[in-house]
Amino acid sequence: MAVEHEDAETLAGLLAGGADPDEVFSNMTLLTHAIESEGQGSLQSGEPLTVHTTAVLLAFGTDPSLADPDGRIPVEMADFYDHHPAVKLLQAHISRRAGDSR
Repeated sequence: MAVEHEDAETLAGLLAGGADPDEVFSNMTLLTHAIESEGQGSLQSGEPLTVHTTAVLLAFGTDPSLADPDGRIPVEMADFYDHHPAVKLLQAHISRRAGDSR
């Protein structure tokens, strides 16, 4: 529910308490769901896109390239919503992971 409601503080508390940042819920990874929630929230409210829940998940080590059960990867979801802040964060984390694995 923290992702659905874009509640970054609660999400951070759950993750700090040991929740799996790569958990799949409702056929989406938490990261893909966060990006969708941020995109939908912006579309429905007319407010600018936020990136709070995406950033929290990435800070707690979620895999920025992990596909959900339907094969959607986070950057595709971000592109779908024209969620440029999320795309930039994802690209930075993907690049950092690639550099760490060398």
